[in-house]
Amino acid sequence: MSSNSPHIALFIGSFGGGGIERITAHLAHGFVERGLNIDLVLNRGESPHLWRMPPETRIIDLKQPKLSLSLPGLVQYLHQERPLALLAADHYLNEMALLAGRIPGVSTRIIVAEHNQLSKTSRQGGKFKARIAPLLARVLYPCADGIVAVSQGVARDLAYTASLSPERIQTIYNPVITPDIFASAQEPLEHPWFQDKEIPVLLGVGKLEGQKDFPNLIRAFAKVRRNRPCRLVILGWGPDRPQLETLIQDLGLQDDVDMPGYAQNPYAYMARSSVFVLSSAWEGLPTVLIEAMALGVPVVSTDCESGPSEILAGGKYGYLTPVGDSNALANSILEVLAGEQKLIESSWLEQFGLEMATRKYLDVLGAKGFAKDKATQSAFLS
Repeated sequence: MSSNSPHIALFIGSFGGGGIERITAHLAHGFVERGLNIDLVLNRGESPHLWRMPPETRIIDLKQPKLSLSLPGLVQYLHQERPLALLAADHYLNEMALLAGRIPGVSTRIIVAEHNQLSKTSRQGGKFKARIAPLLARVLYPCADGIVAVSQGVARDLAYTASLSPERIQTIYNPVITPDIFASAQEPLEHPWFQDKEIPVLLGVGKLEGQKDFPNLIRAFAKVRRNRPCRLVILGWGPDRPQLETLIQDLGLQDDVDMPGYAQNPYAYMARSSVFVLSSAWEGLPTVLIEAMALGVPVVSTDCESGPSEILAGGKYGYLTPVGDSNALANSILEVLAGEQKLIESSWLEQFGLEMATRKYLDVLGAKGFAKDKATQSAFLS
């Protein structure tokens, strides 16, 4: 590899505003701070969210409208540039990366990271994906030079679904807690509900789709509101918005529930919320739960697979309720609003920081020998 070649390539289909993109940007900053060259490989290059990446990042646009068409371009890139390692960060991207890695002449280490439970995400994709995704994982994942899962629950699910030995999978928690969270939390917020200190505001954040089970949160909020004045804000966009709006109308909550859409800075909302609520049916490692904890906001979560119980130490640092149980969710929210909050030890949160994740990823990528020692943590993504 020439001195001008990138050390690390990060492969993402398109760089949207979701959690995987934020995690990728955090890792990229950690790598750049250690003197590594970074390529961000996209099948579609246009995105308003690329500002999150370090300015030193080279953007490689494969210019393909569909991920399935990007294999030839990815192989050509790997042949020409020969990065030390390529990290893919979503299941179908992982399969594409592993296919590219099997082409003769490709010497790059291929590392795949699983961010969600394969058994559940494949079923959500329809019958065909439910059948083909586990099969492809069984065929392709053994070819990986490294396999990362973002939680122990994701690792167990992947090992079972893809028939992998658990020893082949390394759990690395996402680098969620970074300096930009605290800086962004201090930015002004014009939403009028957060100016009124008398009425508590509950917050939910996530894509408006079945996995997040926002109907559970809305029904729980209706029960909480019958006991005391409060309001609910749900940040996010997605296909289920019309159904959620209908449910809000049916329950007579339209004056106390707001869905502003996608928020570029959710941390300003989090820091001013009375309770952060995660109502998901399943997760991988819900970054928003960790972010709220880092900002000192009390959290209530479903005890879904996987992630919340790991993050909350089995309920030591926040409330865990059964999946889909709006009564239990409401009761835990009421406990928090009554002052029954669980204190979080700062040392517990260190495992979700950028420093630890960067070190572990450098190891699995085989890039430790190329990285400089890091003396200080600089602020970024501001």
